[in-house]
Amino acid sequence: MEWKSPNYRNGSFQNLSPTEIMARDASYFTVLRAFLNKPKTVWPPRPLPAVKTDLHQLPATGTQLVWFGHSSYLLRNNGRNILVDPVFSGYASPFSFMIKAFAGTNIYTAAEMPDIDLLIITHNHYDHLDSHTLRQLVPKIKAVYTPLGVGRDLVRAGIPSSQITEMDWWEEEDPLEGYTLTATPARHFSGRGLKRGGSLWASFVLQTPDVRIYIGGDSGYDAHFKTIGEKLGPFDLALLETGQYNPSWPNIHMNPEEAAAAAADLGAKVMVPVHWGKFALANHPWDEPAVRVTAAAQQRGLTIATPRIGEVVELGKPYPAEHWWASV
Repeated sequence: MEWKSPNYRNGSFQNLSPTEIMARDASYFTVLRAFLNKPKTVWPPRPLPAVKTDLHQLPATGTQLVWFGHSSYLLRNNGRNILVDPVFSGYASPFSFMIKAFAGTNIYTAAEMPDIDLLIITHNHYDHLDSHTLRQLVPKIKAVYTPLGVGRDLVRAGIPSSQITEMDWWEEEDPLEGYTLTATPARHFSGRGLKRGGSLWASFVLQTPDVRIYIGGDSGYDAHFKTIGEKLGPFDLALLETGQYNPSWPNIHMNPEEAAAAAADLGAKVMVPVHWGKFALANHPWDEPAVRVTAAAQQRGLTIATPRIGEVVELGKPYPAEHWWASV
């Protein structure tokens, strides 16, 4: 399918900056070999501590965040439920025996979710768009917003096309009364098979009646963070990917220090690191993202919240800051 988008050229969607998926000195053979021979440190030595929160009993006012590990989380704003990239199947691949969740992390199910006023899917990679989870969530979902082209994957997962709104970068929608959602650029790629770039990838800016939230998705570091901050910031909360980085793919995922720099570019009052703590997609130690990003945030004077899976983060109240990973 051909798309009438300034971001679609030569048969696929493109990043704003020239972006090689792999580093020039990396090869698919060496990356595959490293993937199949991960060091033991990529997995926690014991089950991770998690908190079981009754998601139906969250406050009716204010803004709360509940992180489910990796890039899945629930945002609740004044009683409205916004769910982002839910993956509750226990694996992040097309096959259930690959890329399995860390012990102790997969404690939430689709059945435990409240009714979802707004579902946001940032792109179609398996660790963000989980068909198994979406099929179970269908009765709870009122509306879905996603980048261009992702709707095909959502329909295959059982979501009616009438509930899906696809967006290009910088397009703005009003998904709920008093709420504005803007799709913003990210530096990444898409694909659920051999073909890449058939759908767009995005970050999102959610403006509620009282707070502004940056929903980062996946992205390498680039100038777009500064642009988004200047156009739509500053932000009361920024959720930024911090894990699954590798020297073999430096352009499409941020390392922790870059995530802290992105938070500063966005003008974030508080940052929550995501894309870590549940799946091993890279070869760094499982807790290294948390260790490095908390240090980088401290150096920059950034406020950072580091909740356990399932722990409620209340915007504007004391943020969880315990280095809980150090005792695992």
